[in-house]
This record gives sequence, C-alpha cells and structure tokens, in this order.
Amino acid sequence: MTAVGLTAPAMRDYSLTGPENRHAVEVGLASAEWYHSDVPRKVMKELMQRSDRMADRDTLLWFALLALTGGAGVLLWGSWWAVLPFAFYGVLYGSACDSRWHECGHGTAFRTEWKNDVVYHIASFMVMRNPTAWRWSHARHHTDTIIVGRDPEIAIMRPAAILGLALRFVAMPDVFNELRTLARQALGWISDQEKDYIPQTEWHRVVLWARVHVTIYLVTIATALTTWSLLPLMLIGGPRIYGCWHMVLVGLIQHGGLAEDVLDHRLNSRTVLINPVSRWIYWNMNYHVEHHMFPMVPYHALPRLHALIRDDLPPPTPSILAAYNEMIGAVLRQRQDPGYYVRKTLPPSARPYREEFHAMVPERRPV
Repeated sequence: MTAVGLTAPAMRDYSLTGPENRHAVEVGLASAEWYHSDVPRKVMKELMQRSDRMADRDTLLWFALLALTGGAGVLLWGSWWAVLPFAFYGVLYGSACDSRWHECGHGTAFRTEWKNDVVYHIASFMVMRNPTAWRWSHARHHTDTIIVGRDPEIAIMRPAAILGLALRFVAMPDVFNELRTLARQALGWISDQEKDYIPQTEWHRVVLWARVHVTIYLVTIATALTTWSLLPLMLIGGPRIYGCWHMVLVGLIQHGGLAEDVLDHRLNSRTVLINPVSRWIYWNMNYHVEHHMFPMVPYHALPRLHALIRDDLPPPTPSILAAYNEMIGAVLRQRQDPGYYVRKTLPPSARPYREEFHAMVPERRPV
C-alpha cells in the first residue's frame, strides 16, 4: 500500500450548488462511465438473482430480535437490568436499520418488490431519513461516488472535523440535522441542494413522508410527556442515538481516507474483512468495492462476487481496527495536506487503476 500526496492550496466546496459541481460536469466526472472488473455475463446474471428466502429469513430474525430485546427492556424497565436488552435493541434498531434501508433502497434484498418497499420505509424511519429524498440521494451517491460537488453523501470532507466525526458515534449532530431536515421538509421547503438530485415530480412525496415521520415522533414525545417516562423514547427514536455506534463504526471506513474525483471504485472504496455478527448487522456491506462496482448484486451474493474478482482488487483490509488505523492516519494527514489519500497496491493480476481524472485535481483553480 502506498500513500499519495497532492497538495491542494485551499479547501474545496463540498456543496452541490457551488463551483465544484460545475467543474465536475465540465470535465466529465458527473454521470461518467466507471471502471468494472470483468465478470462473465452468465455469472453476473446468476449473482444478480434476488431471493425472498434469504431476505425473509434475515428480516424475520431482525424483527424477532427487536421484539425480544425491546420486550425484555420494557419488562425490566425501572431496574438496571434493562440496560442489557436495550443495549442490544439499540444496535438492532439504530445500526441494523441502516443496512436494511440501504439494500431495500436498491431493491435487491427481496425478489418481491413490495417487501423491499415495506422494509425500506420502516428502516428509513428508524434511521431518521426521508425515504423519498434519500432514495434519490443514494442514487446520486452511486452515480457520482465521492465526486466533490456531486455526491451528497460524502461522510468525511477534507480537512475533517475530528470532534464532529467522534460525536457521530452518539449521533451528534446527525440526529438534530436529520430532525431539522424532516421538519423543514414537512413544512414544504425543499432545499437547493435537494433540488439538485430530487426531480420536481417527487417533491410532494418528500413532503408527505416528512409529515408522516414528524407526526410519529411528535406522538412519541407527547406520550413520553404525558406518561412522564422515557420508555417511549427508548423504543422509538432514542435508539438512533444510543444504538448508532455500529452503523458509524463500519460506515466511516467505507470511503474515509481514500481518493476523491476518480472513476475507479478500487481507489475510493474500501473492502474490510469483519466478524460474522457485524456482517449480519451490516448485511455484507463490508464488501464495499464490490458493492459499488456492481450495486445490483444482492447482499447475500457479495462474498461470492468478492471471490470472483478479488484478483483484480487491492487486498481487503484485514479488520475494522486495521481500517481505522489506515483511515485515521490519512485523515490526520489531510488536515495539513488536503490532497493526500491512501492508494492501495494492486496485485500483479489486476488491471491498472483508472485514475486519469485524479491527475487533473492539482491543476484546479483554488475554490
């Protein structure tokens, strides 16, 4: 693995309404053709097969564990013993929801479309995301992955706010931003950034779902106030705060410390080997290079896809700890040298990186 430093003279504008957006369009980085590893057409068709059986099993287990741990927390409420079931409930609600939101948003978890939609809406509520707005946001994330000025889901901007990243493990300030966004949308206000990736024909749906979510939260808060108990908030909404740590733990290493403005997911995404429990919570999204290359491959087929194309990819990072060691070093370096990024060495069997667009970045005018 090698590291590359391309010193940028000034901070970049990560908004979707500034000069970086125009530049990405002008140089061909927006909606561009990405590098893909070679997979035989017949094999890819098999990998893309969706399965109700796999998703039914995992989703029923998820709901059963939520009911079991949440019920135990309710029964034990008022004693310190309630901490243990709520600790598990929090992760099942506040972290596992993210991967279910993600996969069902792609429409690949279930073969039956209405099942994808139902789980997607439930998970969107849990993670405090407007289901319509975020469906379009994530579509843009895949179209223009880590393209500055185009991707609305860049988690670590350069230079990174270290304290802000640390606070995300307890959902700060994320939960306030998400609730503020839902409240704004419920009032019918679509931001200029949202207008950049959400078609006008979908704005009414954004407003509708924001009002649904806000209503549920208001009812929950009212119930907590009238019963003079935190229990309703421990079951609804609160887990997004006390149970989000696993979602953040695995989410930050997806792209953190890697390249911006490239058209090769091997340069801007990270595959990490993790334990089976985390893989189930995360629904195999640790195979993140593979997922971005072939987003229509269901979560349960990603390990097979990894085995097929691993000779064309950089070696997977061996653990979450190793990923953080790599990422933190890069993020700290980027505070002094914003153009710095980790560039992993490819195996001899791999085709060279497609990185011609990255070479253009140092010649950019300062923003």
